[in-house]
Amino acid sequence: RLVRGELRPGGSEREFCDAEVLRRLRRRSVAALRREVEPVEPEALARFLPAWQGVGARRRGADGVAEAVAVLQGAPLAASVLERDVLAARVVGYRPSDLDELCASGEVVWVGAGPLGAADGRIRLVFRDQAGALAPAPAGESACAEPVHDALRDCLDRRGASFWGDLVAAAGAAGLPYDDASVLAGLWDLVWAGEVTNDSLAPVRALVSGRGRARSPRRGPPRRGPGRFRGAGGRPRAGALSAAGPPTAAGRWSLVAPLRSADLSDTEAGLARAAQLLDRYGVVTREAARAEGQPGGFAGVYPVLKALEERGEVRRGYFVAGLGAAQFALPGAVDRLRAARSDESGPGPPAVVALAATDPAQPYGSVLAWPASEGRPVRTAGAHVVLIDGRPAVELERGGRSLVTFAAADDPAWIEALIGLAKDGRVPRLEIARANGRPINETPWADPLTAAGFKPGYKGLTWRG
Repeated sequence: RLVRGELRPGGSEREFCDAEVLRRLRRRSVAALRREVEPVEPEALARFLPAWQGVGARRRGADGVAEAVAVLQGAPLAASVLERDVLAARVVGYRPSDLDELCASGEVVWVGAGPLGAADGRIRLVFRDQAGALAPAPAGESACAEPVHDALRDCLDRRGASFWGDLVAAAGAAGLPYDDASVLAGLWDLVWAGEVTNDSLAPVRALVSGRGRARSPRRGPPRRGPGRFRGAGGRPRAGALSAAGPPTAAGRWSLVAPLRSADLSDTEAGLARAAQLLDRYGVVTREAARAEGQPGGFAGVYPVLKALEERGEVRRGYFVAGLGAAQFALPGAVDRLRAARSDESGPGPPAVVALAATDPAQPYGSVLAWPASEGRPVRTAGAHVVLIDGRPAVELERGGRSLVTFAAADDPAWIEALIGLAKDGRVPRLEIARANGRPINETPWADPLTAAGFKPGYKGLTWRG
């Protein structure tokens, strides 16, 4: 009936309190904390998020990649921009081999989260012990119910981690077509469904780069042993080096199901997801949970966030104007968010940052609504957004051929940011032909681009470096 402890501010002795009175004190203390926080403008959130997530941080090597993954884990990210944009923006001199090192050592795994066309898809990076909570199995029955899917599942279940030749042999043994195209299609169906993964991202890189075209069908049954690679006299057969399979099938494939703990309760999973959202965004809103496709949406993590508030680990309040009233934040994030307000920004030029449109640190189009524009901005893989002091100036649409501009584009600093994307190799080329649906030469942006070094070309203005 009584609670014992140091209960009052500055208490240094044993104190006793009725349990209901203590609950009432806690509720009133939490209410007082809520009233202390004034909401900031949405642009402050856009200034806060890149710094909170470590964009531009001085991380390096495999340890730096691990730190970046710790913030990003569980978020479904387009494979085509994951390394080139998202990780490269957070790790200085990012090298794909650093991520492969973490995957090969078993620290990090990647899990498919749905296709994006024929040569791209979303994947989640997670630490192995968090896979059950942050890379949950798809709800309902699997859409992969063809015989080839069953044959590949059975092979991986019986043999464990397997190479391409084992999968081809399993399809052939089941009496199914075992040409590269047929087996690859079934394998990647399972990958995007979140059922199969690999110990390297090499096949993902091959897919998004276009190096994954399947070879012609085999004319005979799959062979095993040295005879498969050697002809008469023990010499290598012609084409033997390609017998290991296409680039999109490289490495060892395995089932994701064993990584998902069967005894993980809903409460434990909800706590892990809520904690990860707090680590990633600092301030969790209904819009952030919806944008990530969290299981159960915001309602799935709300009870956990509410319990964390009652324990004093997070705060609830109206932190960002224009978003829902149910916002939860880490105490340190609240202070940094308030420091990002425009009236508290220090002297000097505004910060300019270029991010992938789908980067979790770029809130427009998901957490925040796009500002007014003559064009049609879309949060899509391959597009980039230049933020000036937290406001979107331009969106460079996928392919680097067209722009969508906003009011902040009056500051020409966005042009250097676009050139930086080309210099860093984050966009293959800059050949801007249109802006807001109009030919670029008929817009006010033609002269500033030309002055910055863009050259007139047959299709528009081109940056040649």
